[in-house]
Amino acid sequence: MKLLSRLIIALVVCLIAIPMMATPVQAHPGFSISGESISPDGGYVGDEIRIYGSWDEIHGGYIYIYYELYNVAEDDWDYKRVHYEEHDTEAEEYDFDYDFEIPESCMGAHDILICDNDDPDDDVDTLEFTVYPLIEIDEDEGPAGTEVGVTGTGWNEDESEIEIRFYLKDPGTAHLDDEDYYFEVPAQDIEVDDYGSWEDVIFEVPPSSKGDHWIYAVGDEADDIEADEIRGVEFEVLPGISLDLKEGRVGKTITVTGSGFEEYEEDIEILFDDETVETVPKDIKAKKDGCWTGTFEVPEAAKGKHDVTAEGEDTDKEDIEEVEFEIVPGLMLEPTEGTEGYVGTDISVSGRGFAKSKTVTVTYGGETYSSTTDTKGSFPTVTFKAKGKHGEQPIKVSDAAGNTVTATFLMESLPPVKPALTTPANGSRVGFVGKVAPTFEWSVVTDPSGVTYNLQVSSEANFAILAIPEVSGLTQTSYVVASQQALSYGTYYWRVKAIDGAQNDSGWTTAYSFKSSLLPLWAFIVIIVLIVVLIGALVYFFVIRGRAYYE
Repeated sequence: MKLLSRLIIALVVCLIAIPMMATPVQAHPGFSISGESISPDGGYVGDEIRIYGSWDEIHGGYIYIYYELYNVAEDDWDYKRVHYEEHDTEAEEYDFDYDFEIPESCMGAHDILICDNDDPDDDVDTLEFTVYPLIEIDEDEGPAGTEVGVTGTGWNEDESEIEIRFYLKDPGTAHLDDEDYYFEVPAQDIEVDDYGSWEDVIFEVPPSSKGDHWIYAVGDEADDIEADEIRGVEFEVLPGISLDLKEGRVGKTITVTGSGFEEYEEDIEILFDDETVETVPKDIKAKKDGCWTGTFEVPEAAKGKHDVTAEGEDTDKEDIEEVEFEIVPGLMLEPTEGTEGYVGTDISVSGRGFAKSKTVTVTYGGETYSSTTDTKGSFPTVTFKAKGKHGEQPIKVSDAAGNTVTATFLMESLPPVKPALTTPANGSRVGFVGKVAPTFEWSVVTDPSGVTYNLQVSSEANFAILAIPEVSGLTQTSYVVASQQALSYGTYYWRVKAIDGAQNDSGWTTAYSFKSSLLPLWAFIVIIVLIVVLIGALVYFFVIRGRAYYE
């Protein structure tokens, strides 16, 4: 009986358990991430990831996905709704599969919330995705000197002191932090926004060897490229050249820098308008980094833009983007600019780099001279005599195409020495009585521009009033006062100055004084009259009166 009762109890338990086993257990949501990221749950801004999974009994009728942008505070997260869709609430099970792109967000772990309503605080599953820093560039190839714009995303919102590194060697063959292998772009005060992004950073590709190079960035927070999974970008350096000047005159020395050539490449030549030019050094050879430097003088050519390129034993000129150099008109002056000349000096002017086969006019001192340029924009020497005032004198050259260049001739500005006064001597007397027309004499002054003299005579020591009009432009070292300008009795002062052909003035000499005549005319007449009267009186007293006495 005990056995039977036990069997009956076991049977009842089994009958009860069978329905319970047939009843489904409440399923919980289960979602996963997949994508092309560096790991299933980490990657970079812009990565496309896939979220997929299924659950039962979704109550809201919608599926919402929220992505955490950055952690403002523990209880105040900022989310972006990246997707929502309606689903059939009567379905026993809901399968979900959606692809989306990681939006701009800061470095670190971010929650991805799957919800069945529009409240991210009421989530039914949470996934985590870690964002790592990366940079992007707007140019991925070019020669040294190419301007590259850099943009960063996925950085710490507090990141500072960001530096950009251009690796001169493959970073896979050297340690990423070895300063010998990268060029550091000078600091540009890069500012990171609240979502870990920055932009508008421009740098020029440094001289480097031909081929692929890598560009990375580091900061004070993300300071280890490998540990912080910082993604760099590849840049292909192409052969190229740069000039230290964009324009210049014929004969100007130009420095050319080449980069992106093969290591130790030889037989490098510089070409101007496809013609090889003589360079210094003559045998240009690239260094280990594919860079080289050479100079050349701008060859004779007409005004305008001309192409400069290069080639070597392993590099064709077609592989290099031509650089434009603009020739501007230039003058050659003799005497050279800055060298003083004199009145009568031969001035020679020739020009290069003007428009080809055009009439040229040379203007100097109000006169015009003509010439014509050849097929290379040069015109032969035009010669004329220097004239005019001391100082800078413009020489203007224009061609029929409207090109004008001005050079400067420097007329000497050294004044001549002062003459030495000789006659009348200082303090001397000239003449005897009445008006005197004296002869003034002084020493000779010489000057390359020629000399003339000015003379002043005055009865006043300050020369406020002149006794005779100032005499100018004297070429001799003496002057005789005209009879109608004869000097009456009195004290006079005289002085002389020398003026050269460039109108440089010696300044007045120290004045000499002299006295004109011994007596004025009236005094002389009075004396004569008195003498006559005296003689008459004596004659009367001794002759006439004496005769009367003896009679």
